[in-house]
Amino acid sequence: MYLSRKYLTLAWVLVLPALLIRLFTTIYPILETFRVSFYDIKLLRGLHEFVGFRNYIDIFHDSKMLTSIEFTVIFVVGSMIGHLVLGIALALILNMKIKAQKVLRTIVLLPWAMPMVVIAMASKWAFNNDYGLINDFVRWFNPSFSMDWLIHTNTARYAVIAVDLWKDLPFFAILILAGLQFISSDMYEAAKIDGAGPIRSFFRITLPLLSKNIWVLSIFFTMWRITSFDVVYAMTSGGPGESTALIAYRITTEAFTNLNTGYAASIAVVLFIVMALLSGLSMKAAKRVDY
Repeated sequence: MYLSRKYLTLAWVLVLPALLIRLFTTIYPILETFRVSFYDIKLLRGLHEFVGFRNYIDIFHDSKMLTSIEFTVIFVVGSMIGHLVLGIALALILNMKIKAQKVLRTIVLLPWAMPMVVIAMASKWAFNNDYGLINDFVRWFNPSFSMDWLIHTNTARYAVIAVDLWKDLPFFAILILAGLQFISSDMYEAAKIDGAGPIRSFFRITLPLLSKNIWVLSIFFTMWRITSFDVVYAMTSGGPGESTALIAYRITTEAFTNLNTGYAASIAVVLFIVMALLSGLSMKAAKRVDY
């Protein structure tokens, strides 16, 4: 008993520095963000006034914030549909027994290995009307084509979603591919003997056996999409107007550009609660899925 208590004390002493660091870098900022969200803090005016829930009420009366919420929903839904459909298709292609299979998989992963800021800045040039790669390609088929992608609301939103999809789609596909590796080829051979074609085998064998992988990946990729920041920051800066400003970008703008830290903290708290609820509901639902 004495040795057990001695080792337990030693264990706490060794773990304590890590716990203190975690407390200082994670727990304290979260609690401080909650506290600040109840204040009207404007650094330029030297204002620090307790306002209760007024910042939270203002969120749903702020036209810029409502636009950010709208685009965040469009961005998350559009990106995840693309990841699911194209990611599974790409994984099936990479799983085929072809020559230079390893080389192909390496090439496919290259976009994911690049920093998003670099890709977003390059995409900003690629979507330029006068010298962009996208319009140059289209003009091979239609020489009179002209489109300023990033100065129109709809096309700018499509461009942001497309760049995000191009960046992370390979990683999503590789993770799906990992699940494909565990499906025995004997199952496909048996299905073929029973007269099942490729499409039927996909929906009766591949998709059900991949459902757990797809579900878990969808949860985490959705979380990442909701908190995306860098693609908008480097590519459109929230423009044109505020049409491509994601919620995470809006928080940064309010905190560091407008120096309205109390309002920014309230948005961050709402986002934190939404993420926590979404995570909890998703994990609960995942346990009920029959794999």
